[in-house]
Amino acid sequence: MSKETAAETTGSAGRTGQPPSLLPPGLGAAIRDTAEEIAALVRGAGDTGLPVPGCEWTFGEAAAHLAQANELMADVAAGRERTHGDGTPGSIADANARALAEFGERAAGPLADMIAGQAAAFLTTVEQRDPDEVLVTPMGSMDPATLGSYLLTHMLGHGYDLARALGRPHMIDRARVELTLPFMIAAMPRVVDPAAVAGLTARFTVRLWGGARFGVTVADGAVTVTARPVERPDCTILTEPVAFLLMGLGRSGPWGVMARGRALSWGRKPWLAPRFPALFVAP
Repeated sequence: MSKETAAETTGSAGRTGQPPSLLPPGLGAAIRDTAEEIAALVRGAGDTGLPVPGCEWTFGEAAAHLAQANELMADVAAGRERTHGDGTPGSIADANARALAEFGERAAGPLADMIAGQAAAFLTTVEQRDPDEVLVTPMGSMDPATLGSYLLTHMLGHGYDLARALGRPHMIDRARVELTLPFMIAAMPRVVDPAAVAGLTARFTVRLWGGARFGVTVADGAVTVTARPVERPDCTILTEPVAFLLMGLGRSGPWGVMARGRALSWGRKPWLAPRFPALFVAP
């Protein structure tokens, strides 16, 4: 581990004499490393016109979207106002399509450089923000640290898609998934499927293998998410971290995850577990 990474991981000045990072321990390194790993994948693509499994975009279009999104995040971190839909999954999808149509770059090299370069720009500019500052993002208002979690989450989802398209290993692991939780907790109430929660009253505790956990309460057509487990949950879900993120991002369904033993449930209403991912619509 380098001295720079060690200082970031401990969240202190350490031996480098650098001030503590605004981002939570490990998040800056995860953003940088994920962007560089995705950039390496993109540079190694012989044909950016190949299809991405489960996606209507080609490889080049998915990489272009990721490059644009990293630029948007860097702009938001720098305090520049950027509009991109109204925060609902449908409007964000429409905004993505319009932005992609207006951006013609599909060559692997320039896209790889933009993905890594804009992630690096984000890391530079975000450290200049006030930790309590409210930044306006496509998924609502959030502080700089949660914005960093958002950037990582978005890169992991599309990095997974690009890796699958090439038949290469993806870059999602337990440590990176835990760093996505602040954004996931903040975003879940914004991506609720009204039809799926209609008439449902339930309390969930979601636990990831390794200890991270949070609570979700569904009542009166609304969803409340807390960083702590709920009291007396109707259903407790224990899931492997990578499987959790892939379900949360709409890349896999609950039945296959449960069949492979990567998710378990218990409580008064354990049968609610397969229904849980369907309460949300991935943007």
